[in-house]
Amino acid sequence: MLLIPIIGKMFNLKNKTIVITGASGHIGKEICNSLAKANANIAILTHNYTKGIQLSKKLIKQYNIKSSVYNFNFNDLDSLDNILLKVCKDFKYINCLVNCGYYTSQNDIKYTNLKVLNEGIHGTLLSTIVSSQKIIKYLKKTKGNIINIGSMYGVVSPDPKIYMNQPINPLTYSISKSAIIHFTKYAAANLAKYNIRVNSISPGAFPSIKVQKNKKFISNLKKKIPLGRIGNPKEIGGSVVFLASDESSYITGHNLIIDGGWTII
Repeated sequence: MLLIPIIGKMFNLKNKTIVITGASGHIGKEICNSLAKANANIAILTHNYTKGIQLSKKLIKQYNIKSSVYNFNFNDLDSLDNILLKVCKDFKYINCLVNCGYYTSQNDIKYTNLKVLNEGIHGTLLSTIVSSQKIIKYLKKTKGNIINIGSMYGVVSPDPKIYMNQPINPLTYSISKSAIIHFTKYAAANLAKYNIRVNSISPGAFPSIKVQKNKKFISNLKKKIPLGRIGNPKEIGGSVVFLASDESSYITGHNLIIDGGWTII
């Protein structure tokens, strides 16, 4: 019984301000929910302002934390300068960045349209790099940290055999997520002197509600997973809370894979 308040205190993010890109998405909103449950204040960066407002109101009402929404489009990375200035004005300081947002369109190994390939890399890899670069000066002041969302497909390739008529994960998504995992290590090595930690989390099969309607595809996914099921986005939130907290103060440059065992066999 005594362990409950002790554990609650260990992972308490009260008075910490966390910036989250892609915050209103399938996984992003559950990350926000977990962080708010741990008493963090949440700066929601999203291209869907309406969804962002709905999420922010829910977090404030349910957890009594502070939350604000900022309209952010990966096509305008320079806007981050003003956005982060406003976040710092609204919350006084920034303790953590969660790079959860991405943008990509369908493309594969046979697809050579340079515009589409550039968009995919820009919206996933470059957005993560630039967001991290622009927040460094704020994290120096708080000895904060960065959490990048990678993917199991940044560790292993999608298996074409399980996709059937379902479009395979885009080439630009896989190569960008792989690069994000390495960028995490690069950034961790170079920002350690400022006491800024950088880690990544690589989710496995966490298909959207829309994708889950394809029962045959989901069945194929489950057969590849040792735990025999797809993931629930809520199962990522706890790991983000841990990495955002002081309890992970000696962890940097690490890629935490949450995939039900997909990448072990």
